[in-house]
Amino acid sequence: MLICNFSILEKLPLNPNPLKAIVLNRKSADGLALTDVTLPDLASDEVKIQVRAAALNHRDEWCRQGLYANLRDGIILGSDAAGVVVEVGKGVDSNWKGREVIINPASDWGDNQEVQSKNFKIMGMPEHGTLAEFVHVKSNRIHPKPVHMNWNEAAALPLGGVTAYRALFRQGSIQSTDTVLVTGFGGGVAQFGVQFALNLGAKVFVSSSSSEKIQKALDLGCSGGFDYTEENWAEKAILATGGFDLILDSAMGDTLNNLIRVAKPAGRIVFYGATRGNPSGFDGRRVFWNQIKLIGSTMGNDEDFENMLDFVNKNKISPLIDQVFDLENSVKAFDRMKEGKQMGKIVVRIS
Repeated sequence: MLICNFSILEKLPLNPNPLKAIVLNRKSADGLALTDVTLPDLASDEVKIQVRAAALNHRDEWCRQGLYANLRDGIILGSDAAGVVVEVGKGVDSNWKGREVIINPASDWGDNQEVQSKNFKIMGMPEHGTLAEFVHVKSNRIHPKPVHMNWNEAAALPLGGVTAYRALFRQGSIQSTDTVLVTGFGGGVAQFGVQFALNLGAKVFVSSSSSEKIQKALDLGCSGGFDYTEENWAEKAILATGGFDLILDSAMGDTLNNLIRVAKPAGRIVFYGATRGNPSGFDGRRVFWNQIKLIGSTMGNDEDFENMLDFVNKNKISPLIDQVFDLENSVKAFDRMKEGKQMGKIVVRIS
């Protein structure tokens, strides 16, 4: 059940324009509150966006569980969103008003395109995010909404899309001739990774514990899938493919040595997460002898975001949507994320 933060509501008569939002509230049973929030005055370099849809990422659920850094109760959660610009700051081109846009939720990457600065941050914590009726963002954080996408699809694109793009193209140096493995198919970044690699012309395989998700990957055009809960899945993968040129993974943990085993000599393994923690063992000999590259990756910089949008628009790629919830049922959306059974992105419809 959603819990309103009455300590905030009692002050609302002083605020003529409250907006509904989902905020972190670690004192509530759900860790969330649907409440009325006041945004600060619009800055001269900002725009005000009426949010049509927002999408969840794992970081939102980790915030709810208290597993993220710099947590602050009362902060609006959410990083992904699409909506309409309804107001512009004094220093912003007035032509943005009325336009349909998506938000690049990251900022302050820094000057080094290869690694983010210490000031790099993402909307949704520790600053206000997108799970709200309206949001203020700097005008250099917005881009035209892809015209081939509906609101739900557009909201689901930004964070997962740019993370997958950077991992594949900048960090993984993907080629159309590559044989690619995307692990944990079903999550937001993984489904983008599959679609991006397929559109480039690569031969793509997936791993998942779900036969339904593997079948979905086959329907998209993948060449095969492997159940990573089977002890001999690595042997099956080698037999079927001869190994992989590029592997995209977000789990790490004790699955790492199997990924090293199925990587071809000179293969690249790109990690954009470590949901299973650090590995308890490491097959270092195989790594150095086979010249395997282990590469870390995060959400991308502004150049990555723009290149991702160009690739998505050119190839008319649309995110897979798992389920859509309304704002009043956001707890159910978070619970769906926690279950980890989603096939694609979880979206919250705002207006």
